[in-house]
Amino acid sequence: MTHRYFQFLFLIALAAGMLTGCSKDFLNRPPQDQIVDANFYQTAEQVMAGTGGLYNQVWFAYNDKASHGLGDGRGGILMSGSYQVANIRMQTTDVTPEVYSAWNAFYNVVAQSNMAINNITKFAGPGVPDNIKRYGIAEGRFMRAAAYIHLVMNWGPVPVIEDNLAIMTDTNVVRNTVESVWAFIIRDLRYADENLPSTPYQKGRITKWAAKGLLAKAYLTRAGVNQSGTRVQADLDSAAILADDVIKNSGASLMENYEDLFLTANNNNSESLFALQWKYDGDWGTQNSVQAFLAFSPAITGFGDGWGSDIGASYDQLKLYSPNDKRRKATFMFPGDHYSYIHQSIDDPNNPGKKLIQELDVPWNYVGTERYNTRAWVKKYVVGRPEDNGGKVTQQHTEINTYMLRLADVYLVYAEAKLGNSAVTTDAAALSYVNALRKRAGVGVKTSLTWDDIYVERRLELAMEGQAWYDLIRLYYYNPSKALSILGSQDKGTYRIVPNTEKNATSWTITSDTPDYYPVTASNFQLPIPAQELSAAPSLRKPPVPYKF
Repeated sequence: MTHRYFQFLFLIALAAGMLTGCSKDFLNRPPQDQIVDANFYQTAEQVMAGTGGLYNQVWFAYNDKASHGLGDGRGGILMSGSYQVANIRMQTTDVTPEVYSAWNAFYNVVAQSNMAINNITKFAGPGVPDNIKRYGIAEGRFMRAAAYIHLVMNWGPVPVIEDNLAIMTDTNVVRNTVESVWAFIIRDLRYADENLPSTPYQKGRITKWAAKGLLAKAYLTRAGVNQSGTRVQADLDSAAILADDVIKNSGASLMENYEDLFLTANNNNSESLFALQWKYDGDWGTQNSVQAFLAFSPAITGFGDGWGSDIGASYDQLKLYSPNDKRRKATFMFPGDHYSYIHQSIDDPNNPGKKLIQELDVPWNYVGTERYNTRAWVKKYVVGRPEDNGGKVTQQHTEINTYMLRLADVYLVYAEAKLGNSAVTTDAAALSYVNALRKRAGVGVKTSLTWDDIYVERRLELAMEGQAWYDLIRLYYYNPSKALSILGSQDKGTYRIVPNTEKNATSWTITSDTPDYYPVTASNFQLPIPAQELSAAPSLRKPPVPYKF
């Protein structure tokens, strides 16, 4: 956050232009030597090209590992013996890699959003329709708000930056208060809501419904910031109104089959409101790389990646799934699971040294003389081999969208907002929305909802989508003792999974082996600022001040 740090961000923004390499029309790369030139923003197409990079590469360092490391590892979804252990065990420090990569990514989003906003404001020519100018600026303000949501929820007070150039001359940057950061976020999202169109300019771009949905979630979260033990009713009411508007009027609808949400063929589907857009064969950072770290074996990626054999669902997470919940198989692989749309390479028993390609039957492992698995391997965002994706997979590259906000999330935001400060709600709309998700998952409906009901539903619906940690922070804002209790009671120890049959299993026995709980304190609810930033910027240690609007 220093002069040097923001100078770095500004320079990478200049060098990158609005970096991208996607085949989608709106993600085609603008000429890098013209993107900050006053002569560039002379047509609607050029203005829209100037914001295209906000949909992928600026988010890459977060999406790559930090999203599941912070969002799911710290949130209690994952366990591992080696990968992401600092985050999983709540031992994250100022030198944990994901701390710096996430911080850097979010401020990169801020820097490039600022550049887009300022360039369009200054340079858009008279031939650019006013609604297109406002669209481009609104995209920048939406993305900036999305980045600040992650920043304030992870680090608490952080500096608010609107002008990359001005910050280069400021050698005493300080943090801004949590309350003023949330006010800044809501101001940006309200602008986005008012100026984005109802239908996307191009498929994959955000609309006013994405802004309304994210604004609803922002109000829901801000409602508890005062840490008084109750949430502000006006913010809860705003969250419910906005979420209901999205649900009823956006035209978005739930995908019929939950598992289909995570196929590359269904990118930008009817449930998606805001998703990062990736390309498998573009410049580094324009691809979705998470399969490389989550897939349990190279046999199902087709390349030398697939390094995820040591990571899987926590025992705490597995206890939440009922036997019939379809979301489990779409999120985590059990031994004996069959996936017809993912293939695997296996040894050919009739031709030593040769391989066969077959539909995926998740294997068992031998542990001594017994056969069982010690991991429920990750399935979500694992899309398989090139032949499973129309050829669009290479090593560490897929183009499955990353969901940042989908309709199911908005359903749950509405339910939590209507519950508000009550112990239970029987609100008809809240029940209908939550039960729509449960019916899709194949589990029984609810007749009333508590906070715990909604929290568990979020854990099941949004696991491995980088959400669980932020749900706990939202709780911590107004009920820190409950948030600490939940985190402290999460079992992230080892277990054994034994299916009833080797292939096409229909039931499993899951037994806790060695329970493992990690101590947590209030300090765990705020990430440390990266060590190299604190070293270069002593001003970050100063008490935060309100942002001057």
